[in-house]
Amino acid sequence: MTNYATLAEVKSALNISDTVDDTLLTSTIEAASRLIDGYCGRNFDVAAGTASRDYAPTGRYQPLLIDDATSIVSVKIDDDLDYGFAETLVPGIDWQAEPLNARVAGMDFPYYRLRPMEDGYWPMGRSGRATVRVEATYGWPALPDGVRQACIIQSSRLFARYDSPLGVAGFGDLGVIRVGTRIDPDVQMLLDPYRRVEFI
Repeated sequence: MTNYATLAEVKSALNISDTVDDTLLTSTIEAASRLIDGYCGRNFDVAAGTASRDYAPTGRYQPLLIDDATSIVSVKIDDDLDYGFAETLVPGIDWQAEPLNARVAGMDFPYYRLRPMEDGYWPMGRSGRATVRVEATYGWPALPDGVRQACIIQSSRLFARYDSPLGVAGFGDLGVIRVGTRIDPDVQMLLDPYRRVEFI
Protein backbone atom coordinates (compact mmCIF):
# COMPACT_ATOMS: atom_id res chain seq x y z
CA MET A 1 0.00 0.00 0.00
CA THR A 2 1.03 3.59 -0.60
CA ASN A 3 2.46 5.87 2.06
CA TYR A 4 0.87 9.31 1.95
CA ALA A 5 3.91 11.41 2.80
CA THR A 6 7.57 11.17 1.95
CA LEU A 7 10.45 10.99 4.38
CA ALA A 8 11.68 14.36 3.10
CA GLU A 9 8.30 16.00 3.75
CA VAL A 10 8.12 14.77 7.34
CA LYS A 11 11.75 15.65 8.08
CA SER A 12 11.13 19.15 6.72
CA ALA A 13 8.08 19.55 8.99
CA LEU A 14 10.17 18.45 11.98
CA ASN A 15 13.22 20.52 10.95
CA ILE A 16 15.41 17.41 10.89
CA SER A 17 18.41 17.50 8.58
CA ASP A 18 20.40 14.42 9.64
CA THR A 19 19.69 10.77 8.82
CA VAL A 20 19.92 9.31 12.33
CA ASP A 21 16.20 8.73 12.73
CA ASP A 22 15.32 7.91 9.11
CA THR A 23 14.34 4.31 9.87
CA LEU A 24 12.10 5.34 12.75
CA LEU A 25 10.56 8.17 10.74
CA THR A 26 9.83 5.84 7.84
CA SER A 27 8.05 3.51 10.26
CA THR A 28 5.90 6.34 11.65
CA ILE A 29 4.94 7.40 8.10
CA GLU A 30 3.79 3.85 7.37
CA ALA A 31 1.84 3.72 10.65
CA ALA A 32 0.23 7.12 10.01
CA SER A 33 -0.74 6.10 6.48
CA ARG A 34 -2.45 2.93 7.71
CA LEU A 35 -4.16 4.91 10.50
CA ILE A 36 -5.57 7.19 7.80
CA ASP A 37 -6.81 4.17 5.84
CA GLY A 38 -8.58 2.83 8.92
CA TYR A 39 -10.08 6.17 9.91
CA CYS A 40 -11.37 6.90 6.41
CA GLY A 41 -12.47 3.35 5.59
CA ARG A 42 -10.66 3.52 2.24
CA ASN A 43 -7.15 3.80 0.86
CA PHE A 44 -5.81 6.50 -1.41
CA ASP A 45 -3.65 4.56 -3.85
CA VAL A 46 -3.32 6.32 -7.19
CA ALA A 47 -5.10 4.49 -10.01
CA ALA A 48 -2.96 2.31 -12.28
CA GLY A 49 -4.34 -0.34 -14.63
CA THR A 50 -7.71 -2.09 -14.61
CA ALA A 51 -8.96 -5.00 -12.54
CA SER A 52 -12.18 -6.94 -11.99
CA ARG A 53 -13.65 -7.13 -8.50
CA ASP A 54 -16.81 -8.85 -7.26
CA TYR A 55 -19.42 -7.30 -4.97
CA ALA A 56 -22.41 -8.48 -2.98
CA PRO A 57 -25.40 -6.08 -3.17
CA THR A 58 -27.29 -5.27 0.01
CA GLY A 59 -30.54 -4.64 -1.86
CA ARG A 60 -31.96 -5.35 -5.30
CA TYR A 61 -32.55 -1.69 -6.10
CA GLN A 62 -30.15 -0.09 -3.63
CA PRO A 63 -26.93 1.69 -4.63
CA LEU A 64 -23.98 -0.69 -4.72
CA LEU A 65 -20.84 0.45 -2.90
CA ILE A 66 -17.63 -0.37 -4.75
CA ASP A 67 -13.96 0.35 -4.20
CA ASP A 68 -12.87 3.80 -5.34
CA ALA A 69 -12.45 3.89 -9.12
CA THR A 70 -11.46 6.62 -11.56
CA SER A 71 -13.30 4.93 -14.44
CA ILE A 72 -15.72 2.02 -14.90
CA VAL A 73 -15.02 -0.32 -17.82
CA SER A 74 -17.93 -2.76 -17.42
CA VAL A 75 -20.53 -4.00 -14.95
CA LYS A 76 -21.64 -7.62 -15.20
CA ILE A 77 -24.17 -9.53 -13.15
CA ASP A 78 -24.70 -13.18 -12.28
CA ASP A 79 -28.45 -13.02 -12.88
CA ASP A 80 -29.06 -16.78 -12.85
CA LEU A 81 -26.71 -17.33 -9.88
CA ASP A 82 -24.47 -19.81 -11.71
CA TYR A 83 -21.23 -17.87 -11.03
CA GLY A 84 -21.09 -16.96 -14.71
CA PHE A 85 -21.45 -13.15 -14.70
CA ALA A 86 -22.70 -13.51 -18.25
CA GLU A 87 -24.91 -10.41 -18.53
CA THR A 88 -23.26 -7.05 -19.16
CA LEU A 89 -25.27 -4.06 -18.02
CA VAL A 90 -25.56 -0.87 -20.09
CA PRO A 91 -24.26 2.35 -18.49
CA GLY A 92 -26.81 5.15 -18.36
CA ILE A 93 -29.65 2.66 -18.86
CA ASP A 94 -29.04 -0.04 -16.26
CA TRP A 95 -26.70 1.85 -13.92
CA GLN A 96 -24.94 5.15 -13.28
CA ALA A 97 -21.66 5.79 -11.48
CA GLU A 98 -21.66 8.17 -8.52
CA PRO A 99 -20.80 10.73 -7.37
CA LEU A 100 -22.03 12.43 -10.49
CA ASN A 101 -19.30 14.29 -12.35
CA ALA A 102 -16.79 12.64 -9.97
CA ARG A 103 -17.03 15.55 -7.53
CA VAL A 104 -18.15 15.89 -3.93
CA ALA A 105 -18.48 19.29 -2.23
CA GLY A 106 -16.29 20.87 -4.89
CA MET A 107 -13.53 18.26 -4.55
CA ASP A 108 -12.47 15.71 -7.15
CA PHE A 109 -13.53 12.24 -6.07
CA PRO A 110 -13.39 8.78 -7.63
CA TYR A 111 -16.56 6.81 -8.24
CA TYR A 112 -17.53 4.71 -5.23
CA ARG A 113 -21.17 3.83 -5.83
CA LEU A 114 -23.26 2.36 -8.66
CA ARG A 115 -26.95 3.20 -8.73
CA PRO A 116 -29.39 0.98 -10.63
CA MET A 117 -31.46 2.97 -13.12
CA GLU A 118 -35.10 2.43 -14.10
CA ASP A 119 -34.38 -0.84 -15.93
CA GLY A 120 -31.53 -1.95 -13.68
CA TYR A 121 -31.32 -4.15 -10.61
CA TRP A 122 -28.82 -6.28 -8.71
CA PRO A 123 -29.32 -10.04 -8.43
CA MET A 124 -29.52 -11.17 -4.82
CA GLY A 125 -27.70 -14.34 -3.82
CA ARG A 126 -27.87 -16.12 -0.50
CA SER A 127 -25.57 -15.43 2.44
CA GLY A 128 -24.16 -12.27 0.90
CA ARG A 129 -22.85 -13.97 -2.22
CA ALA A 130 -21.19 -11.74 -4.80
CA THR A 131 -23.42 -11.28 -7.86
CA VAL A 132 -21.91 -8.16 -9.46
CA ARG A 133 -18.53 -8.00 -11.19
CA VAL A 134 -17.08 -4.57 -11.88
CA GLU A 135 -14.10 -4.04 -14.14
CA ALA A 136 -12.62 -0.65 -13.42
CA THR A 137 -9.52 1.44 -12.98
CA TYR A 138 -9.40 1.33 -9.19
CA GLY A 139 -7.78 4.10 -7.19
CA TRP A 140 -7.65 7.88 -7.01
CA PRO A 141 -6.67 10.27 -9.80
CA ALA A 142 -4.10 11.80 -7.41
CA LEU A 143 -3.39 11.83 -3.69
CA PRO A 144 -5.56 14.56 -2.10
CA ASP A 145 -3.59 17.39 -0.52
CA GLY A 146 -5.60 17.05 2.69
CA VAL A 147 -4.57 13.41 3.05
CA ARG A 148 -0.90 14.28 2.45
CA GLN A 149 -1.00 17.02 5.09
CA ALA A 150 -2.81 14.75 7.54
CA CYS A 151 -0.11 12.13 7.10
CA ILE A 152 2.68 14.65 7.69
CA ILE A 153 1.03 15.93 10.88
CA GLN A 154 0.19 12.47 12.22
CA SER A 155 3.66 11.11 11.38
CA SER A 156 5.25 14.05 13.20
CA ARG A 157 2.99 13.45 16.18
CA LEU A 158 3.85 9.74 16.32
CA PHE A 159 7.56 10.51 16.10
CA ALA A 160 7.31 13.09 18.91
CA ARG A 161 5.56 10.47 21.02
CA TYR A 162 8.91 8.72 21.50
CA ASP A 163 9.97 11.66 23.68
CA SER A 164 7.04 10.90 26.01
CA PRO A 165 7.02 7.10 26.39
CA LEU A 166 4.81 7.23 29.49
CA GLY A 167 2.38 9.70 27.94
CA VAL A 168 3.87 12.68 29.78
CA ALA A 169 4.96 15.53 27.53
CA GLY A 170 6.19 17.77 30.37
CA PHE A 171 5.10 19.76 33.38
CA GLY A 172 3.33 23.10 33.48
CA ASP A 173 1.88 25.50 36.04
CA LEU A 174 -1.14 23.23 36.44
CA GLY A 175 0.84 20.02 36.77
CA VAL A 176 1.54 17.15 34.38
CA ILE A 177 0.97 17.75 30.64
CA ARG A 178 -0.09 14.51 29.01
CA VAL A 179 -0.11 13.52 25.36
CA GLY A 180 -3.62 13.04 23.98
CA THR A 181 -4.59 9.55 22.87
CA ARG A 182 -7.19 10.57 20.29
CA ILE A 183 -6.57 11.40 16.67
CA ASP A 184 -5.07 14.85 16.20
CA PRO A 185 -7.89 17.43 15.77
CA ASP A 186 -6.25 18.93 12.68
CA VAL A 187 -5.81 15.48 11.17
CA GLN A 188 -9.48 14.75 11.86
CA MET A 189 -10.53 18.04 10.23
CA LEU A 190 -8.45 17.25 7.14
CA LEU A 191 -9.71 13.67 6.82
CA ASP A 192 -13.41 13.96 7.67
CA PRO A 193 -14.43 14.90 4.08
CA TYR A 194 -12.88 11.63 2.89
CA ARG A 195 -14.43 9.26 5.43
CA ARG A 196 -16.45 6.46 3.92
CA VAL A 197 -19.54 5.56 5.90
CA GLU A 198 -21.29 2.33 5.05
CA PHE A 199 -24.67 1.21 6.30
CA ILE A 200 -25.25 -2.54 6.42
